[in-house]
Amino acid sequence: MRAQAVVRSPAARRLLIALFITATGVALGRAVGSGQVDDLVNGQPYFHAVAALLAIGLYSGTHGIETARMRTDLRTIVLAVTVGVLAKAALITLVMTVLFPGPEALVLGVAVAQIDPLAVAALQHSSRLSARGRSLLLAWASFDDPVTTLLTIYAATLAVTAHDLDRTGELAVLQGSGLGGVALGMAANAAFAAVVCGMWWALRRWRPDGTAVFAAGCVLLAAAGAVAVTQFWMLGVALIGLFVRPVLPRAPEAFARTLALLTQIALVLAVLGVGFLLSVRVLIAAGIVLGVTAFLAQVVVSIPLTRGQTADDRALLAIAQQNGITAIVLALLLSSILPDVMAVVAPAIVVVNMLHALFNSAYDRAGSWAAIREAAGRRFP
Repeated sequence: MRAQAVVRSPAARRLLIALFITATGVALGRAVGSGQVDDLVNGQPYFHAVAALLAIGLYSGTHGIETARMRTDLRTIVLAVTVGVLAKAALITLVMTVLFPGPEALVLGVAVAQIDPLAVAALQHSSRLSARGRSLLLAWASFDDPVTTLLTIYAATLAVTAHDLDRTGELAVLQGSGLGGVALGMAANAAFAAVVCGMWWALRRWRPDGTAVFAAGCVLLAAAGAVAVTQFWMLGVALIGLFVRPVLPRAPEAFARTLALLTQIALVLAVLGVGFLLSVRVLIAAGIVLGVTAFLAQVVVSIPLTRGQTADDRALLAIAQQNGITAIVLALLLSSILPDVMAVVAPAIVVVNMLHALFNSAYDRAGSWAAIREAAGRRFP
């Protein structure tokens, strides 16, 4: 009965669907041939397509955040997406470097350090978290994605330099200036977001008619998305999602529904891409270690960061690690420089999401942290 409950959970159903799509991608990759797959990942169309998928996921994640609730835990969110992300990435990288030394080990921690905002949003209605806890988790998940995206560029630069690898593919263009380039990139992202949000504010003041503003907002988002993809300004996309939210007066949910559909399409394409690359190679042992380490790193980092939350929220946030579209897309992006990254990240994503489903189902059965402590007290008096 317990096994059936786990399989029927929303997280488990999402995992089974993802495995089916991945298998389809593997079949397509084998049909095409490994040589064609390798040629694909070094092209400009591949880079822009992957960046577009990432941009959709990032905008969708921040678009769903309730900004009023986010202010309550702003300090915790800032710490989580800065100190927390760095700590998680460092822990994961340390383990992978010791057990699986090589250039890939330097980027694996960053690639899976984030929490998938789409998975979090999809499970919001069934979560046992309080309203405050749900808001904190969604904001955390939405903003650690662009941070890890920026860190990925620096980590890839470090791996290429340390191991004297060839800089090939479109990602190499972003690696020219090291850490200083990352800082400059963050400033460019912030400026880009400020310009787009300023234009949105001006549009709303200049044209009070809701339908006209909605149409103009959609055009603005499309143009901003195109610029962000070509320049790889992913943090800017996430910031725009907080403020630029077009609403059609006669159908206020239409934009959100369309965005949700677009995001699911992006997720399916990303998972299909995973299978396509896995048709060349998969590293099961390293993937299992990476997945377990990523899940445990969330537990270690979350506990000190969430001291102001209730006991139940702290426990649920500690086991909240999920990986999805951002980890997938970052692995797709890194494959042009480090081909084995996808071979490790893909099985790791499966492991992380399996652990999430198992631990959260067990917590649901227990009922509360107090019940767990009481049961532990009876078993170990």
